[in-house]
Amino acid sequence: INMFKLPISLGIRYLTSSKGAYGSFYSIISIIGLTIGVGALIIVLSVMNGFERELQTRILGVIPHALIKSDNPINYNDKTLIDSLNVEGIEAYGPYIELQGLIGSNDRSRGVFISGIVPESENKMSILPEFMVRGSLNDLKDKSGVVIGSWLSRYLNVSLGDEVTLFTNTTRTNIFGTYPRTIKTKIVGIFELNAEPDQSLVLINHNFARNLVSLEEGYTSTIRIKTKNLFEVDRVGYSVINQLPTDYFFSTWKLTQGTLFKAIQMEKRLVSLLMFLIVTVASFLILTAIVTTVKSKEREIAVLKTLGMRDLDITVIFLTLGLLISLIGITLGLILGIIITLNLNNIIYLADVLFNYRFLDLDAYFISYFPYEFRLNQFVFTTISAMICSILFAIYPSIKASKLEPVEILRYE
Repeated sequence: INMFKLPISLGIRYLTSSKGAYGSFYSIISIIGLTIGVGALIIVLSVMNGFERELQTRILGVIPHALIKSDNPINYNDKTLIDSLNVEGIEAYGPYIELQGLIGSNDRSRGVFISGIVPESENKMSILPEFMVRGSLNDLKDKSGVVIGSWLSRYLNVSLGDEVTLFTNTTRTNIFGTYPRTIKTKIVGIFELNAEPDQSLVLINHNFARNLVSLEEGYTSTIRIKTKNLFEVDRVGYSVINQLPTDYFFSTWKLTQGTLFKAIQMEKRLVSLLMFLIVTVASFLILTAIVTTVKSKEREIAVLKTLGMRDLDITVIFLTLGLLISLIGITLGLILGIIITLNLNNIIYLADVLFNYRFLDLDAYFISYFPYEFRLNQFVFTTISAMICSILFAIYPSIKASKLEPVEILRYE
């Protein structure tokens, strides 16, 4: 570093002098471009991280991570089954029954997924107890009571204590024929996730569901599993069924929600690529800034070379200049991105008021605000990538500056 002390100090001086890069139009444009590009990349990535987290929390926090199923009714007190569920990665498990059906009231009906749960253990299994707006899951009784989402309650125009009719895909037979089961029951709770389950999920007590599917006490149709890591469900599922008879199999959240999360990941990559192209274009402007600075400093370069400065030292001067411009732009971009992200909801609200237009509609999105999540690895990747692009674009004009001939430059001085 000591051997390049003079070139580095000259590079800093060329940036800060009034006639140097600091005062150059192209340098200012480079800094502004990098600031906007890096800031936009931070904002977009942070907001998409937030949406991804909210989807994971609000959807995967409710639906089963994995389901162990069998061709026959499952005895959930069976020792072999219990031993198989004591594998690494399982946070909680319990009996669970899935049904499809209709729920109706006030001349309206809607297709729903009916889930038979054990209310007492739901705190361990899902986030629903945290999002109950009226009533409680513990009010689900063995033979009565349903919990529905807030959207569904508004659609059916019902509230806590109102009666609804459930039509299930299970059947009963009498002398007149075979009919789907119809049950009249009351709403004992309403949850609000501001997500798709608000429209389609109905909860009943596991014993209530067991009676609907004609299972004996102690038996269930599936075992619900909550894993510690969402993305290890396949490993956990195989670990469990490998210890069970061959009539057992499993399914995971990837079967029902996997496509959604793959789409989010793909969209995230594409948007990040587009934002990174903006950063690359801004970095390219550093080349122009260095070229204009070299042109204005030709006489100084010639004098320095005449005094014995090496070509490598001249290259280091302008590499330092390009590095400083990129550092300023990237730092300002990171600061701008963080500040705007932290205040994004206030900015959107202000825009709503100023333009009299609702940019984020609760009916169009599953949440009514912009979530965000900062990730250090993305900050580091953005900074390093922008720096590499800036250095690459600074190398060529810096080398060209070192190849200037002092005789040609000073001939007309």
